[in-house]
Amino acid sequence: MEFIIQKTIEAVQTLYNQTITASDISLQETRKEFAGDITVVVFAFTRFSKKSPDVTGQEIGEYLKQNVAEIADFNVIKGFLNIVIDDSFWINRYKVNAATPNFGVSASNGKKVMVEYSSPNTNKPLHLGHVRNNLLGYSVAEIIEAAGYEVIKANLVNDRGIHICKSMLAWQKFGNGETPASSGMKGDHLVGKYYVIFDKEYKKEIDILKEQGVSEDDAKKQAPLMVETQQMLQKWEEGDTDVINLWKMMNGWVYEGFDVTYKNLGVNFDKYYYESNTYLLGKDLIEEGLAKGVFFRKPDSSVWIDLTADGLDEKLVLRSDGTSVYMTQDLGTAELKYNDFQMDKSVYVVGNEQDYHFKVLFLILDKLGKSWAKGLFHLSYGMVDLPSGKMKSREGTVVDADDLVQEMIDTAAQHTEELGKVDDFSETEKTELFRQIGLGALKYHLLKVDPKKRIMFDPNESIDFQGHTGPFIQYSYARIRSVIRKSEGIEFTNVIPTVLTKDERELIQQLDKFPIIIADAAESYSPAIIANYLYEVAKGYNKFYHETPILKAEDEQLKKSRLGLSSLTADVLQKGMALLGIEVPERM
Repeated sequence: MEFIIQKTIEAVQTLYNQTITASDISLQETRKEFAGDITVVVFAFTRFSKKSPDVTGQEIGEYLKQNVAEIADFNVIKGFLNIVIDDSFWINRYKVNAATPNFGVSASNGKKVMVEYSSPNTNKPLHLGHVRNNLLGYSVAEIIEAAGYEVIKANLVNDRGIHICKSMLAWQKFGNGETPASSGMKGDHLVGKYYVIFDKEYKKEIDILKEQGVSEDDAKKQAPLMVETQQMLQKWEEGDTDVINLWKMMNGWVYEGFDVTYKNLGVNFDKYYYESNTYLLGKDLIEEGLAKGVFFRKPDSSVWIDLTADGLDEKLVLRSDGTSVYMTQDLGTAELKYNDFQMDKSVYVVGNEQDYHFKVLFLILDKLGKSWAKGLFHLSYGMVDLPSGKMKSREGTVVDADDLVQEMIDTAAQHTEELGKVDDFSETEKTELFRQIGLGALKYHLLKVDPKKRIMFDPNESIDFQGHTGPFIQYSYARIRSVIRKSEGIEFTNVIPTVLTKDERELIQQLDKFPIIIADAAESYSPAIIANYLYEVAKGYNKFYHETPILKAEDEQLKKSRLGLSSLTADVLQKGMALLGIEVPERM
């Protein structure tokens, strides 16, 4: 509403001989209980008018109505100037939006953003926490791209370390040559199985040592399995051929399994980084920081940074034996990523348990004088909980991503069959529809909540066709497509309404917000903004559908213009859901 801002500036200048700027003006959507579209908060102008807020609002309102053709009327409620925009303005906005190719999507702004998400460990399958991470990261990347940025989707795979060696050693000792092919298991599940076996056997060894009088801490260190695992890690770091070959084979199994899960979730990546290639990075930065006085060396030769002046503490960046810590690696990897792509922003999608780590990482890079450090952002998100007993898990402790996806598809099938809406679908069509609904329910439920918040995920609740759910929006889209199919090829392109019902007007206003919503979601790194907007659009269309004749409109012009409005609504729902990684079925 730029024209309202400019004319309000003009009104204050004319009425009160005062110069103000756009930043002095506060606009809000008019509350639903009052007549109006846009509200100007006038309290700040009373110091110029020397009058009450109501009188000031009345004077500015009169000026705007007389000088702005698009303003049909106004009212003032306790210092809030509610402006009614003329229908002609909304009809013109609809005309422009309907004729805009790829409506809602911004042209390139020439800037580049990397979004790093997933970051799995290669010792176990992806789980429920990874599902939120992947869906959030993918959606944020899609939204940022729609806002005009070039986007690189990155995945830093944690493919080395003691946890990887635990699976490797357990497979060596207890696997009897089992492979994904011989077992019929996905490779990531098979490797995860041996990680669990390691843990069980390791605990047995600890218990035996404790019975012999060894303290728990010492037993954990002395247990033969742990000693062998440490030795295997050392051999890996030395490049031992047998260990490296075993590592490559088992990681290969895991990657094949991950690829299936990623495909099922509908996420992808442009660039993979591997910790096995990056774990030695960062030492040059430590030397650079020592030379600049950013770091200091303690008597035992370990290197630290003192962040107490920044409200934090001292942080180790290099051990006394010269080996890296995670912070060292992350410093080096951050520089590697920037050198590879020179992006303007870099978004790390990582759970909120790592808030402190990223605060320190970004602060250190800034102190090292890295100009690109200002563009680093940690997209911190909360955990996902499930109602007790709702879903089985492979290991009894975490919900496996593959199990979750299948459970959602099965639940979608059950709900849809009960409604009797697919009796005329072929089995192939049913399978595809259940997949779309199940995944749509899962994704929408996880993305409609602000990323920072913890989520309680109930599979059954998420598939409700009438609630604040993905399937409700999918059903609204399918309803529109059904209406358009029933129009039997009526040509409605470029047919513009001449008058508007209340529901048409409100729907056009909702659709007009789409580009702004995308920009806001990109700026906030929040798919929830898109998700909740789409719910309002779907609700608005259903109200319009029930209260306004479309195919039975009283004349051909009305029928065509309402089909056109339906089509633009479907376009916005389809594009918006795609930004969440959700497919919309043509019929349900």
